[in-house]
Amino acid sequence: MLDLFARNRVVTLLLILIVAYAAIGAAAPGYLSGATASTVLASSLVLMLISLGTMVVILTRNIDVSSGSVLGLSAAVLGLSLNAGIALPLAIVLCLLTGVAAGAFNGVMVAYLGIPSIVATLGTLGLYRGIMLVMTGGRWIEDLPQDLKAFAGNLSLGFSALTVVVVALIAGLWIFLRHTRFGRFFYAVGDNRAAAHHLGVPVRRVQFAAFAATGLCAALAGIVFSAQIGFIPNQAGNGVELKAIAVNVLGGVSLLGGTGSVAGVVAAVIFITSIDSALVFLKIPAYWNDFIAGALLLSVLLLDGRVRQVIDRRIRARRYAVHDRAHAIDNRNPTSKVLEAGR
Repeated sequence: MLDLFARNRVVTLLLILIVAYAAIGAAAPGYLSGATASTVLASSLVLMLISLGTMVVILTRNIDVSSGSVLGLSAAVLGLSLNAGIALPLAIVLCLLTGVAAGAFNGVMVAYLGIPSIVATLGTLGLYRGIMLVMTGGRWIEDLPQDLKAFAGNLSLGFSALTVVVVALIAGLWIFLRHTRFGRFFYAVGDNRAAAHHLGVPVRRVQFAAFAATGLCAALAGIVFSAQIGFIPNQAGNGVELKAIAVNVLGGVSLLGGTGSVAGVVAAVIFITSIDSALVFLKIPAYWNDFIAGALLLSVLLLDGRVRQVIDRRIRARRYAVHDRAHAIDNRNPTSKVLEAGR
């Protein structure tokens, strides 16, 4: 049991989430309902997509702080295309291609030109946001068609088509990273880039693919964002990349690369979104939201780190105790000494 809590961040987050739900449910009984669960899941979709894309890059020991700007740029392409009379399927394709192209440009700079990822993506953060503002003239994009907004409408089970797509993406990404050869390359590159190269892993191609995948996730987030709110403000996606990095840390993804799981990121996103929705449900003034959410996130990280240190010490003490008992028994057994001498 101790090993489970020490090594599995998902279990820890789920336990904390259950305790949080119980406390919120006691303060506001109406919060614990199927409608709340559906709302939390719908509210988490944008952050979920950005966080999963960010995780793929972090696994390779890189960082991407431009995903919020890619979201805004992709959403702008979608909105402008629809307002120009382009059919919805083609507009979605253009949006996705924009995200992939933006991510691929980041990937070329990092993987093939050797520019540090934080420097490259800090530059494109401003570049992509600037392109979006030039394209839109600094104005909001409104009058989006009802067909796009319908994607955010609930189906018969209480979940939207967008939720189904994101859940399918989560399952596909988990299978890809854990059960395919190329997916495992992401962990290898992040763990030890030089060793991975000597073992024949296409390091540059893996890094490039990670950034392209992040761009695709950001473009999908742009579609979800546009469908859910029905318009595209000129600040769409601002700051979401920093929240995604915090989610990854909370979900157990190491910023040093090579460690992390889809399940951990999903659990962390649900935790963060649940806290945000609980603050709204409890009618706490909006200007307190960032302070309370940030304080809770920091508290959970500090508590989790402290608990893991204590558990690790207990596990090591238990292993040393078992080793000492085995050594003592071996010393009391004369047969073992004879056999050892014979060797």
